[in-house]
Amino acid sequence: MPAIRVDGLTKSYGQTLALSDLSFEVHEGEVFGFLGPNGAGKSTTINAILDFIRPTAGRVEVLGMDAQSHSRDIRARTGVLPEGVETYDRLTGREHLQFAIDSKGVGDDPEALLERVGLLDAADKKAGGYSKGMSQRLMLAMALVGQPELLILDEPSTGLDPNGAREMRRIVSQENERGATVFFSSHIMEQVEAVCDRVGILRDGEMVAVDSVEGLRDSVGGGESLRVTVDRIDDDAVQAVRSLSDVSSAAVDGKEPPTLVVQVDGSKTAVLSELEERGLEVRDFSTTEASLDDVFQSYTTDREVKAR
Repeated sequence: MPAIRVDGLTKSYGQTLALSDLSFEVHEGEVFGFLGPNGAGKSTTINAILDFIRPTAGRVEVLGMDAQSHSRDIRARTGVLPEGVETYDRLTGREHLQFAIDSKGVGDDPEALLERVGLLDAADKKAGGYSKGMSQRLMLAMALVGQPELLILDEPSTGLDPNGAREMRRIVSQENERGATVFFSSHIMEQVEAVCDRVGILRDGEMVAVDSVEGLRDSVGGGESLRVTVDRIDDDAVQAVRSLSDVSSAAVDGKEPPTLVVQVDGSKTAVLSELEERGLEVRDFSTTEASLDDVFQSYTTDREVKAR
């Protein structure tokens, strides 16, 4: 039984189509990464899964239950870390945890949960004095109350320093080893790549790819990425590189100086020669195994450029 099944999900806000016939499944016991550029429909999808919004069309099942008909039962078995949620300034960390424990009717130890996320020393400090990273740790602790069967984490590393992000990944792995299914939405590719079994990429309200990280790498051309830094870039040069026989995709990463990210399964020299023949100065280049960031660009930025 899938932990989450989304079938033909469509959501419109007036004339704006946020989700279009979206279908995918999250397997029980896996860590599923959910990626997409801003405005792709990630938050709308999560809100439909949690029955915070109602679909225009389609159906969502969570833990084998209809998300609309059994939302209370689903939430009792689910831990949620929403994006942008704010703590109550006048409540201490301990009081936040106790509220979550009482709401779920479980017997968890608030101190144990606070210790797990590194906040035990601030247990009796009011959350109004917490930093952004501390607030995020507190919300993660609240999501862990009751040993949920499903964890939905929306941008869980927001505000965390590298050590905090590393601890967050460790906790996700521990929860998954315990048997929890984790739905992990993030724009930080390294976080998703480090913990996820499979990844879904959302673009313009549609799922454009679902696979393991390795499978997604293979889908964009052999898993090797050539990054070429040039003095300038134009659409004609990008299209010329894309037309090369060994190139499966090419996209500009938007940074300065401009860098062209090319998925190539063959001669890298041909790419450099093509750019130089068009009068561009190649300032630097490197070849690496395709990262999830490269894959993401291929399925989002690159395809959007092609559509123009």
